[in-house]
Amino acid sequence: MTVVDVASRKVVATIVTGGKQPRSVGFLPDGSKAYVTNETTGTVSVIDAATHTLRDTIALPAGSRPMGIAVSRDGQRVYVSNGRGGTVSVIDAAHDSVIDTVQVGVRPWGIALSSDGRWLYTANGPGNDVSVMDTRTMDVVHRIPAGRSPWGVAIRR
Repeated sequence: MTVVDVASRKVVATIVTGGKQPRSVGFLPDGSKAYVTNETTGTVSVIDAATHTLRDTIALPAGSRPMGIAVSRDGQRVYVSNGRGGTVSVIDAAHDSVIDTVQVGVRPWGIALSSDGRWLYTANGPGNDVSVMDTRTMDVVHRIPAGRSPWGVAIRR
């Protein structure tokens, strides 16, 4: 992972994430930590954003291929779409540990949270749909047809 100072347009740090094929990054709202998905190793790297160092590596359940990442507005939860695993893993950001993994669809790639954090959406590529998950119950409550191989999902706030 490379850290760039956007004002000077210069690289200020390069961090080895500890995993292969880093795909996505998400920051806690206070900017203290970054979470990086590592697809082929089935892990999420936790980066100290102030010191630009690797703090921890979180192992996801067997078969996970982490792709996308979404962080709750309150910074308590980090949601990871697990591609070929067909799941979303939920990380407790206070303890940097997986607290739940939910089956959501065929190869969830893109992921996004509603502005109030109640609904989680995953773009399920080969499933040709978007899953809607209630973050309170961790149940998929709806699937929306989305054309051929949706890769991403974005929420207008």
